[in-house]
Amino acid sequence: MQEQLSDRINNLATSQTLAMAAKARELKAEGKDIIGLSLGEPDFNTPDFIKEAAIQAINDNYNSYTPVDGYVELKDAIINKFKRDNDLTYDRSQIVVSTGAKQSLANAAMVILNPGDEVILPCPYWVSYAEIVKLAEGVPVEVPTTVDTDFKMTPEQLEAAITPKTKMIWYSSPCNPSGMVYSKEELRALADVLVKYPNIIVVSDEIYEHINFVGDHASMAQFEDMYDRVITVNGVSKAFAMTGWRIGYIGAPAWIARACNKMQGQITSGANCIAQRAVITALEAPVSKIDYMVDTFKKRRKLIIDLLNEIEGFKTTEPEGAFYVFPNVSYFFGKTIKGHKIENATDFSLFLLEEALVATVTGDAFGNPDCIRISYAASEAQIEEALKRIKKVLAEA
Repeated sequence: MQEQLSDRINNLATSQTLAMAAKARELKAEGKDIIGLSLGEPDFNTPDFIKEAAIQAINDNYNSYTPVDGYVELKDAIINKFKRDNDLTYDRSQIVVSTGAKQSLANAAMVILNPGDEVILPCPYWVSYAEIVKLAEGVPVEVPTTVDTDFKMTPEQLEAAITPKTKMIWYSSPCNPSGMVYSKEELRALADVLVKYPNIIVVSDEIYEHINFVGDHASMAQFEDMYDRVITVNGVSKAFAMTGWRIGYIGAPAWIARACNKMQGQITSGANCIAQRAVITALEAPVSKIDYMVDTFKKRRKLIIDLLNEIEGFKTTEPEGAFYVFPNVSYFFGKTIKGHKIENATDFSLFLLEEALVATVTGDAFGNPDCIRISYAASEAQIEEALKRIKKVLAEA
Protein backbone atom coordinates (compact mmCIF):
# COMPACT_ATOMS: atom_id res chain seq x y z
CA MET A 1 0.00 0.00 0.00
CA GLN A 2 3.09 2.24 -0.25
CA GLU A 3 1.59 3.98 -3.30
CA GLN A 4 -1.18 5.39 -1.10
CA LEU A 5 1.26 7.40 0.99
CA SER A 6 1.66 11.07 0.13
CA ASP A 7 4.53 12.35 -1.96
CA ARG A 8 5.30 14.54 1.04
CA ILE A 9 6.18 11.61 3.28
CA ASN A 10 7.71 9.47 0.54
CA ASN A 11 10.13 12.28 -0.30
CA LEU A 12 11.01 12.97 3.33
CA ALA A 13 14.37 11.64 4.47
CA THR A 14 14.61 9.68 7.71
CA SER A 15 16.56 11.47 10.44
CA GLN A 16 20.05 9.98 10.21
CA THR A 17 20.76 10.62 13.89
CA LEU A 18 17.66 8.68 14.91
CA ALA A 19 18.31 6.00 12.28
CA MET A 20 21.83 5.40 13.57
CA ALA A 21 20.56 5.27 17.15
CA ALA A 22 17.96 2.69 16.09
CA LYS A 23 20.62 0.62 14.31
CA ALA A 24 22.79 0.75 17.43
CA ARG A 25 19.86 -0.41 19.56
CA GLU A 26 19.27 -3.36 17.21
CA LEU A 27 22.88 -4.45 17.56
CA LYS A 28 22.71 -4.03 21.34
CA ALA A 29 19.62 -6.27 21.36
CA GLU A 30 21.72 -8.88 19.56
CA GLY A 31 24.20 -8.76 22.41
CA LYS A 32 26.78 -6.44 20.82
CA ASP A 33 28.60 -4.07 23.16
CA ILE A 34 27.78 -0.82 21.32
CA ILE A 35 29.11 2.53 22.51
CA GLY A 36 26.65 5.20 21.37
CA LEU A 37 28.26 8.47 20.30
CA SER A 38 25.53 9.35 17.82
CA LEU A 39 22.73 11.08 19.73
CA GLY A 40 22.81 14.71 20.80
CA GLU A 41 21.55 14.08 24.30
CA PRO A 42 23.26 15.10 27.55
CA ASP A 43 24.02 12.09 29.74
CA PHE A 44 23.12 14.00 32.89
CA ASN A 45 19.90 13.76 34.88
CA THR A 46 17.63 16.79 34.92
CA PRO A 47 18.70 18.91 37.95
CA ASP A 48 16.76 18.14 41.12
CA PHE A 49 15.48 21.69 41.60
CA ILE A 50 13.70 21.44 38.23
CA LYS A 51 12.26 18.01 39.00
CA GLU A 52 10.97 19.32 42.31
CA ALA A 53 9.15 22.12 40.48
CA ALA A 54 7.47 19.53 38.25
CA ILE A 55 6.37 17.50 41.27
CA GLN A 56 4.97 20.65 42.84
CA ALA A 57 3.03 21.40 39.65
CA ILE A 58 1.49 17.93 39.75
CA ASN A 59 0.53 18.40 43.39
CA ASP A 60 -0.92 21.81 42.50
CA ASN A 61 -3.17 20.06 39.96
CA TYR A 62 -1.81 21.53 36.76
CA ASN A 63 -3.53 19.15 34.38
CA SER A 64 -5.60 21.23 31.96
CA TYR A 65 -5.01 22.44 28.43
CA THR A 66 -2.42 25.20 28.34
CA PRO A 67 -2.57 28.41 26.32
CA VAL A 68 -1.42 27.67 22.77
CA ASP A 69 1.57 30.00 23.03
CA GLY A 70 2.46 29.14 26.63
CA TYR A 71 1.63 30.11 30.20
CA VAL A 72 1.96 33.83 30.87
CA GLU A 73 4.36 33.07 33.75
CA LEU A 74 6.60 31.06 31.43
CA LYS A 75 6.51 33.74 28.74
CA ASP A 76 7.59 36.26 31.38
CA ALA A 77 10.44 33.96 32.46
CA ILE A 78 11.53 33.69 28.82
CA ILE A 79 11.37 37.47 28.39
CA ASN A 80 13.57 37.91 31.48
CA LYS A 81 15.97 35.22 30.26
CA PHE A 82 16.34 36.92 26.85
CA LYS A 83 17.09 40.24 28.58
CA ARG A 84 19.50 38.74 31.12
CA ASP A 85 21.45 36.44 28.82
CA ASN A 86 21.12 38.03 25.37
CA ASP A 87 20.32 41.72 25.92
CA LEU A 88 17.17 41.18 23.85
CA THR A 89 13.91 42.93 24.69
CA TYR A 90 10.68 41.10 23.85
CA ASP A 91 7.12 41.37 25.12
CA ARG A 92 4.56 38.61 25.56
CA SER A 93 3.18 39.06 22.04
CA GLN A 94 6.59 38.05 20.67
CA ILE A 95 7.00 34.76 22.56
CA VAL A 96 5.65 31.36 21.54
CA VAL A 97 6.31 28.21 23.58
CA SER A 98 6.29 24.96 21.62
CA THR A 99 6.73 21.23 22.06
CA GLY A 100 10.49 21.38 21.63
CA ALA A 101 12.67 23.70 19.56
CA LYS A 102 12.08 21.40 16.58
CA GLN A 103 8.42 22.43 16.55
CA SER A 104 9.50 26.06 16.84
CA LEU A 105 11.59 25.60 13.69
CA ALA A 106 8.77 23.83 11.87
CA ASN A 107 6.36 26.62 12.80
CA ALA A 108 8.77 29.21 11.39
CA ALA A 109 9.11 27.38 8.10
CA MET A 110 5.39 26.79 7.70
CA VAL A 111 4.35 30.39 8.36
CA ILE A 112 7.04 32.09 6.23
CA LEU A 113 7.71 29.86 3.21
CA ASN A 114 5.74 29.55 -0.01
CA PRO A 115 6.46 26.92 -2.68
CA GLY A 116 9.81 27.61 -4.32
CA ASP A 117 11.12 30.02 -1.68
CA GLU A 118 14.82 29.48 -1.02
CA VAL A 119 16.38 29.01 2.42
CA ILE A 120 20.14 29.44 2.82
CA LEU A 121 21.70 26.75 5.01
CA PRO A 122 25.39 27.13 5.91
CA CYS A 123 26.85 23.62 5.88
CA PRO A 124 27.12 21.73 8.06
CA TYR A 125 23.64 22.28 9.46
CA TRP A 126 21.44 20.39 11.88
CA VAL A 127 20.06 17.29 10.23
CA SER A 128 16.39 18.36 10.24
CA TYR A 129 16.75 21.85 8.75
CA ALA A 130 16.65 20.81 5.10
CA GLU A 131 13.79 18.36 5.55
CA ILE A 132 11.67 20.87 7.50
CA VAL A 133 12.23 23.38 4.70
CA LYS A 134 11.19 20.81 2.11
CA LEU A 135 8.04 19.94 4.05
CA ALA A 136 7.11 23.62 3.87
CA GLU A 137 7.71 23.40 0.08
CA GLY A 138 10.80 25.56 0.30
CA VAL A 139 14.14 24.90 -1.39
CA PRO A 140 17.26 24.37 0.75
CA VAL A 141 20.31 26.18 -0.64
CA GLU A 142 23.48 24.75 0.87
CA VAL A 143 26.54 26.95 1.41
CA PRO A 144 29.53 24.64 1.93
CA THR A 145 32.17 25.29 4.56
CA THR A 146 35.15 23.16 5.55
CA VAL A 147 37.26 22.20 8.53
CA ASP A 148 39.90 24.65 7.23
CA THR A 149 37.52 27.61 7.71
CA ASP A 150 36.22 26.34 11.08
CA PHE A 151 32.93 25.50 9.35
CA LYS A 152 31.85 29.15 9.27
CA MET A 153 30.13 30.86 6.35
CA THR A 154 31.79 34.07 5.15
CA PRO A 155 29.93 37.25 4.16
CA GLU A 156 31.13 36.69 0.59
CA GLN A 157 29.60 33.22 0.53
CA LEU A 158 26.34 34.55 1.92
CA GLU A 159 26.15 37.30 -0.68
CA ALA A 160 26.83 34.81 -3.48
CA ALA A 161 24.04 32.50 -2.30
CA ILE A 162 21.32 35.17 -2.25
CA THR A 163 18.91 35.19 -5.18
CA PRO A 164 15.57 36.90 -5.83
CA LYS A 165 13.96 33.75 -4.41
CA THR A 166 15.81 33.85 -1.08
CA LYS A 167 13.30 34.09 1.77
CA MET A 168 15.22 32.90 4.84
CA ILE A 169 18.59 31.93 6.26
CA TRP A 170 18.88 29.34 9.06
CA TYR A 171 21.95 28.74 11.20
CA SER A 172 22.87 27.48 14.66
CA SER A 173 25.48 28.87 17.03
CA PRO A 174 26.93 27.02 18.83
CA CYS A 175 26.55 24.75 15.84
CA ASN A 176 25.23 21.23 15.70
CA PRO A 177 27.21 19.35 14.33
CA SER A 178 30.49 21.31 14.14
CA GLY A 179 30.52 22.97 17.57
CA MET A 180 31.61 26.28 16.02
CA VAL A 181 30.42 29.59 17.49
CA TYR A 182 29.89 32.78 15.51
CA SER A 183 31.40 35.75 17.34
CA LYS A 184 29.53 39.05 17.53
CA GLU A 185 31.93 40.47 14.94
CA GLU A 186 31.31 37.57 12.56
CA LEU A 187 27.55 37.92 12.94
CA ARG A 188 27.83 41.67 12.31
CA ALA A 189 29.69 40.97 9.07
CA LEU A 190 26.88 38.65 7.94
CA ALA A 191 24.29 41.21 9.03
CA ASP A 192 26.03 43.85 6.90
CA VAL A 193 25.18 41.69 3.89
CA LEU A 194 21.62 40.99 5.01
CA VAL A 195 20.71 44.65 5.59
CA LYS A 196 20.86 45.05 1.82
CA TYR A 197 18.10 42.45 1.46
CA PRO A 198 15.33 43.56 3.85
CA ASN A 199 12.89 40.78 2.94
CA ILE A 200 15.12 37.92 4.14
CA ILE A 201 14.10 36.44 7.52
CA VAL A 202 16.79 34.96 9.78
CA VAL A 203 16.31 31.90 12.00
CA SER A 204 18.96 31.90 14.73
CA ASP A 205 18.98 28.52 16.49
CA GLU A 206 20.59 29.05 19.90
CA ILE A 207 19.65 25.81 21.66
CA TYR A 208 23.31 25.20 22.68
CA GLU A 209 23.80 28.77 23.89
CA HIS A 210 24.99 27.91 27.39
CA ILE A 211 27.32 25.09 26.33
CA ASN A 212 29.88 27.58 25.15
CA PHE A 213 33.60 27.34 25.85
CA VAL A 214 34.78 30.65 24.34
CA GLY A 215 32.94 33.34 26.29
CA ASP A 216 30.00 35.56 25.51
CA HIS A 217 27.20 34.29 23.31
CA ALA A 218 26.08 36.57 20.48
CA SER A 219 22.61 36.75 18.94
CA MET A 220 21.81 38.18 15.50
CA ALA A 221 18.76 39.93 16.96
CA GLN A 222 21.09 42.07 19.13
CA PHE A 223 21.67 44.30 16.11
CA GLU A 224 19.05 47.05 15.91
CA ASP A 225 18.94 46.88 12.11
CA MET A 226 18.22 43.13 12.19
CA TYR A 227 15.95 42.80 15.24
CA ASP A 228 12.69 42.97 13.29
CA ARG A 229 13.78 40.16 10.95
CA VAL A 230 15.18 37.55 13.33
CA ILE A 231 13.44 34.54 14.86
CA THR A 232 15.51 33.54 17.90
CA VAL A 233 14.94 29.86 18.69
CA ASN A 234 15.90 28.33 22.01
CA GLY A 235 14.81 25.71 24.54
CA VAL A 236 15.87 23.73 27.58
CA SER A 237 16.76 20.33 26.13
CA LYS A 238 20.54 20.69 25.98
CA ALA A 239 21.67 23.09 28.69
CA PHE A 240 19.31 21.73 31.36
CA ALA A 241 19.41 18.05 30.30
CA MET A 242 15.66 18.13 29.59
CA THR A 243 15.46 16.49 26.15
CA GLY A 244 12.36 14.47 26.98
CA TRP A 245 10.48 17.36 28.53
CA ARG A 246 9.94 18.85 25.06
CA ILE A 247 9.87 22.60 25.60
CA GLY A 248 11.21 25.07 23.06
CA TYR A 249 10.40 28.69 22.40
CA ILE A 250 10.93 31.64 20.08
CA GLY A 251 11.36 35.37 20.42
CA ALA A 252 10.29 37.01 17.17
CA PRO A 253 8.55 39.97 15.57
CA ALA A 254 4.95 39.97 16.81
CA TRP A 255 3.49 39.30 13.34
CA ILE A 256 5.57 36.12 13.05
CA ALA A 257 4.75 35.05 16.62
CA ARG A 258 1.03 35.48 15.90
CA ALA A 259 1.35 33.32 12.80
CA CYS A 260 3.23 30.60 14.72
CA ASN A 261 0.55 30.68 17.41
CA LYS A 262 -2.12 30.26 14.72
CA MET A 263 -0.25 27.35 13.13
CA GLN A 264 0.39 25.62 16.44
CA GLY A 265 -3.24 26.00 17.42
CA GLN A 266 -4.22 23.70 14.58
CA ILE A 267 -1.40 21.16 15.01
CA THR A 268 -0.63 20.49 18.69
CA SER A 269 -2.10 23.35 20.74
CA GLY A 270 -0.16 24.22 23.88
CA ALA A 271 2.86 22.37 25.24
CA ASN A 272 2.75 20.04 28.26
CA CYS A 273 1.51 21.76 31.40
CA ILE A 274 3.88 20.09 33.90
CA ALA A 275 6.93 20.64 31.71
CA GLN A 276 6.06 24.32 31.31
CA ARG A 277 5.84 24.85 35.07
CA ALA A 278 9.21 23.16 35.54
CA VAL A 279 10.81 25.30 32.83
CA ILE A 280 9.73 28.47 34.65
CA THR A 281 11.94 27.36 37.52
CA ALA A 282 14.78 26.38 35.16
CA LEU A 283 14.87 29.74 33.40
CA GLU A 284 14.54 31.78 36.57
CA ALA A 285 17.56 30.05 38.12
CA PRO A 286 21.07 31.52 37.76
CA VAL A 287 22.91 30.08 34.76
CA SER A 288 25.65 29.05 37.20
CA LYS A 289 23.34 26.23 38.30
CA ILE A 290 24.40 24.25 35.21
CA ASP A 291 28.10 25.14 35.24
CA TYR A 292 28.99 21.63 36.40
CA MET A 293 27.63 20.17 33.17
CA VAL A 294 29.45 22.69 30.97
CA ASP A 295 32.71 22.09 32.85
CA THR A 296 32.33 18.35 32.31
CA PHE A 297 31.68 18.78 28.58
CA LYS A 298 34.79 20.95 28.33
CA LYS A 299 36.94 18.24 29.92
CA ARG A 300 35.48 15.64 27.56
CA ARG A 301 36.16 17.89 24.59
CA LYS A 302 39.86 17.98 25.42
CA LEU A 303 39.91 14.23 25.93
CA ILE A 304 38.26 13.35 22.64
CA ILE A 305 40.31 15.86 20.62
CA ASP A 306 43.54 14.51 22.12
CA LEU A 307 42.53 10.94 21.31
CA LEU A 308 41.42 11.78 17.76
CA ASN A 309 44.74 13.52 17.13
CA GLU A 310 46.49 10.23 17.86
CA ILE A 311 44.70 8.55 14.93
CA GLU A 312 46.06 9.16 11.44
CA GLY A 313 43.39 10.31 9.01
CA PHE A 314 41.17 12.38 11.30
CA LYS A 315 41.29 16.13 10.65
CA THR A 316 39.34 18.26 13.08
CA THR A 317 39.07 21.66 14.68
CA GLU A 318 38.55 22.32 18.36
CA PRO A 319 34.81 22.87 18.80
CA GLU A 320 33.90 26.08 20.62
CA GLY A 321 30.57 24.90 22.01
CA ALA A 322 27.89 22.16 22.07
CA PHE A 323 29.16 18.59 22.62
CA TYR A 324 30.25 17.33 19.21
CA VAL A 325 33.36 16.98 17.13
CA PHE A 326 33.02 16.91 13.35
CA PRO A 327 36.23 15.47 11.90
CA ASN A 328 36.98 15.26 8.19
CA VAL A 329 37.53 11.56 7.39
CA SER A 330 38.05 11.79 3.62
CA TYR A 331 41.54 10.32 4.14
CA PHE A 332 39.87 6.91 4.35
CA PHE A 333 37.78 7.23 1.18
CA GLY A 334 38.78 4.71 -1.46
CA LYS A 335 40.42 2.41 1.09
CA THR A 336 39.36 -1.13 1.92
CA ILE A 337 39.51 -1.91 5.64
CA LYS A 338 38.71 -5.35 7.00
CA GLY A 339 36.86 -6.13 3.80
CA HIS A 340 34.82 -2.90 3.84
CA LYS A 341 35.23 -0.54 0.87
CA ILE A 342 35.01 3.01 2.19
CA GLU A 343 33.66 5.35 -0.48
CA ASN A 344 32.16 8.10 1.69
CA ALA A 345 31.33 9.22 5.22
CA THR A 346 28.23 7.02 5.32
CA ASP A 347 30.33 3.94 4.57
CA PHE A 348 32.85 5.01 7.19
CA SER A 349 30.21 5.57 9.87
CA LEU A 350 28.64 2.16 9.20
CA PHE A 351 32.11 0.57 9.24
CA LEU A 352 32.80 2.02 12.70
CA LEU A 353 29.46 0.70 13.94
CA GLU A 354 29.94 -2.81 12.58
CA GLU A 355 33.65 -3.28 13.26
CA ALA A 356 34.47 -0.97 16.19
CA LEU A 357 30.97 -1.19 17.69
CA VAL A 358 30.89 2.61 17.98
CA ALA A 359 27.86 4.57 16.76
CA THR A 360 28.54 7.93 15.05
CA VAL A 361 26.58 9.82 12.37
CA THR A 362 27.56 10.44 8.77
CA GLY A 363 28.27 14.05 7.90
CA ASP A 364 26.23 13.60 4.74
CA ALA A 365 23.13 14.02 6.93
CA PHE A 366 24.39 17.49 7.89
CA GLY A 367 25.29 18.64 4.38
CA ASN A 368 28.98 17.73 4.60
CA PRO A 369 29.80 14.32 3.07
CA ASP A 370 33.48 14.41 4.07
CA CYS A 371 32.90 14.33 7.83
CA ILE A 372 31.28 12.36 10.62
CA ARG A 373 29.70 13.67 13.80
CA ILE A 374 30.87 12.25 17.11
CA SER A 375 29.02 13.21 20.28
CA TYR A 376 30.97 13.46 23.51
CA ALA A 377 27.82 13.49 25.63
CA ALA A 378 29.15 10.25 27.14
CA SER A 379 31.36 9.32 30.07
CA GLU A 380 35.13 9.68 29.88
CA ALA A 381 35.42 5.91 30.16
CA GLN A 382 33.10 5.41 27.19
CA ILE A 383 34.96 8.01 25.12
CA GLU A 384 38.31 6.40 25.89
CA GLU A 385 37.05 2.92 25.04
CA ALA A 386 35.35 4.11 21.85
CA LEU A 387 38.46 5.84 20.53
CA LYS A 388 40.58 2.86 21.50
CA ARG A 389 38.34 0.61 19.40
CA ILE A 390 38.35 3.03 16.48
CA LYS A 391 42.14 3.33 16.57
CA LYS A 392 42.49 -0.45 16.60
CA VAL A 393 40.25 -1.18 13.61
CA LEU A 394 41.76 1.65 11.57
CA ALA A 395 45.24 0.30 12.16
CA GLU A 396 44.37 -2.25 9.47
CA ALA A 397 43.75 0.48 6.86
